[in-house]
Amino acid sequence: MFDLDLTDTQAALIDNVKKACEKFDDQYWTKHDQNKEFPFEFFDAMAEMGIVGMATPEAYGGSECSIEDTALVLETIAASGAGINGCSAVHLSMFGFHPVLCHGSEVLKQKYLPRIASGDLHVSFSVTEPDAGSDTGSITTKATKTDGGWLLNGRKVWLTKAHISKSALVLARTSAIGETKRPIDGLSLFVVDFDPETTDISLIPKMGRNCVGSCEVVFENTFIPEENLVGEVGKGFYQLLDGLNPERVFVAAEGVGIGRAALERGVRYANERVVFGRPIGQNQGIQHPLADAHMQLSAAHTMYRVAARMYDQGKPCGEQANTAKFLAARAANFACDRAFQTHGGMGMAVEYQVERWYREVRMIRITPVSEEQIMNYIGEKVLGLPKSY
Repeated sequence: MFDLDLTDTQAALIDNVKKACEKFDDQYWTKHDQNKEFPFEFFDAMAEMGIVGMATPEAYGGSECSIEDTALVLETIAASGAGINGCSAVHLSMFGFHPVLCHGSEVLKQKYLPRIASGDLHVSFSVTEPDAGSDTGSITTKATKTDGGWLLNGRKVWLTKAHISKSALVLARTSAIGETKRPIDGLSLFVVDFDPETTDISLIPKMGRNCVGSCEVVFENTFIPEENLVGEVGKGFYQLLDGLNPERVFVAAEGVGIGRAALERGVRYANERVVFGRPIGQNQGIQHPLADAHMQLSAAHTMYRVAARMYDQGKPCGEQANTAKFLAARAANFACDRAFQTHGGMGMAVEYQVERWYREVRMIRITPVSEEQIMNYIGEKVLGLPKSY
């Protein structure tokens, strides 16, 4: 069994993050969400205290913290009221270039990782295309060899904060479908510097998480220097796999955090709101769903801690990481929904914040992996059932 009590170091880390997040109140997040403004002040505060670089090795300017510690910080950020907006502001800088760390040349690591860890360089991440989501092998964005490097052409969607970033990690096709044994064998990973002359970036209007924009990017003969190829040609898909389990753990932690923020507001309102001479929280119709939300969030928290600990110990954790992400996404959505319902009509009011979290939280049931794909994984890899797709 795992001892999930916080260490003194973890407790101190969480306390410091809580105090830093207190400076960014409801009004801050409401304003930035409504105005669709990136929270630069928040990002800079996190960078200054070392949070942005906490998962990066010391050799590249970070503090080399564990996946568990990093996940605990992300939960704390979300639970502060920053929600998915706050986590998404720092998430990619904390871990998005993990494939470069694992597979990139020393030149590439030194070129990018220290600037990302310090917060000086904003970066994005690009796999998805209009016709290639979970079906990664259908990617058509193409990198063609040229003198001194590659030329990139194609259209990518759902790039987080690309509009404020200078570079992105991009998965592109270097061999045509049919030229390799499997379509995914023809994909390579590149660090691409955005060139305004050859790169068109536009924001995608969306339901929530509006502090952190999601973008469509069109590449037209964007030049990539040879040194910006990550590892070997044709290995891009496999290079991404190294970061899948930590990514699921991080999103699970963020889900638990935003769920706890919503639950806390729901409980507060249930205690304060008096109807027919008594607080509405005295009614089981209000009380039981909130209790249910608490239990679901606690279970998801335990699951992601177990998955993170296993990863940090070098143990296989695909089942645990996927389960944590699945449970946390559902628990978070349930908690936000019940907090909204507890507020009644006031749930629609911006001042109570629950409408913002309600809009933000829906995305984590879909990204970075859908519930359906997780159940496919559990069915096939854990239960031994025939592959369903």
